[in-house]
Amino acid sequence: MPITRAIQRDEVAIERWANQDWPRLKGRARTEHRTPVFADESGFYLLPSKVRTYSPRGSRPLMPEWQTHDHLSVMGAVTPTGRIYTLVRQRPLTGLDTVAFLEHVGREVGGPVQVVWDRSPIHRRAEVGEFLAAVGDDGLAVEFLPAYAPDLNPVEWLWGHLKQVEMRNLVCVDLEELHVELHLALGRVRHKARLVPAFFAGAGLEM
Repeated sequence: MPITRAIQRDEVAIERWANQDWPRLKGRARTEHRTPVFADESGFYLLPSKVRTYSPRGSRPLMPEWQTHDHLSVMGAVTPTGRIYTLVRQRPLTGLDTVAFLEHVGREVGGPVQVVWDRSPIHRRAEVGEFLAAVGDDGLAVEFLPAYAPDLNPVEWLWGHLKQVEMRNLVCVDLEELHVELHLALGRVRHKARLVPAFFAGAGLEM
């Protein structure tokens, strides 16, 4: 199956980030005892993520589904040490949700944090800028990924694994059940120590 890539990608900038900026961030993290945290957002829909499965020969599986685009909005982050953080809402995420998520990550990490994410508008809301200014670079520094390069973010690999493996062919009756299933899926991922390092390897980021 072909892999789609945005025509607007700057491959030189992407290669430079992977080969120069990421080693710089790792060096800063070691020197300042700072935790790198890669963050991103995704939607989890009541429409199931359909993948190939088994069935008797000549009998195609039938999967009833709710014909709706209702979904959970999820902000998530991973660290090179395998930690996973999430924030879930049954509505579109806002700048205040981003602030709440950053506060949650800061409490859980318990030390200086280096957030790495894209230039999504939700990351550049006024509330987020005010929060980052109040915390200061010593406590929470932000680094932007190159444009149109989701493949550099290990969280994208987490989203793919959740949808295509842990929650594949899953039909839920409402968002509450979907939220429970997402929580259980995240729990399974957290208990598979090899997965998050594999997400970083998939993104081409040596740890």
